[in-house]
Amino acid sequence: MILHCATTNPGKLKEFQLAAGHFGVAFDVRVLPGLSGIEPPEETGGTFTENAVIKASYYSQFTGQYLFCDDSGLVIDALNGEPGVRSARYAGVHGGDKANNELVKQKMRGQANRAGRFVCVLALARGGEIVETFEGVVEGQILDEERGTGGFGYDPLFYHPPFGCTLAEASDSQKMSVSHRGEALAKMFRFLMEQRAEE
Repeated sequence: MILHCATTNPGKLKEFQLAAGHFGVAFDVRVLPGLSGIEPPEETGGTFTENAVIKASYYSQFTGQYLFCDDSGLVIDALNGEPGVRSARYAGVHGGDKANNELVKQKMRGQANRAGRFVCVLALARGGEIVETFEGVVEGQILDEERGTGGFGYDPLFYHPPFGCTLAEASDSQKMSVSHRGEALAKMFRFLMEQRAEE
């Protein structure tokens, strides 16, 4: 079954495609054809769910298949929930991982409370209509310096105590088993398999 997604982030696409194999489901996750030529919608939502829904309902109009969009980010307690929905453009440039990480380190300097979490919301849609949303969360600690070269985004600063390492130091399989995106994808795949079984 072809399952379209609308993302220009290569790190996210890799995780979407890895997840199908990791969870043993027969979904062929592909980028929406012609995505680069489609004007993106304005993400005006104040929550991850609102932004995921805006994107999925919009992009699903361009395909007859199921399509999903994610909105995800890092939520840090000591920073009153920042970067939150602005995670990808926290330092002002969308997808500027290095600048975003530097800003987090700067703002977290001297903070005793290091608690944070990654949150992911997937919105599944078809023909412009939202079918369902799925959320995943993983708890961790924010480090003073980056560790590891894997993953993307804030992964090098995100220490996951059960692993004893950052998500950038964890293997793809380890990360998928606990990550916010992995949890949300597992819920979505389970939902779609149940839908197929009922058809």
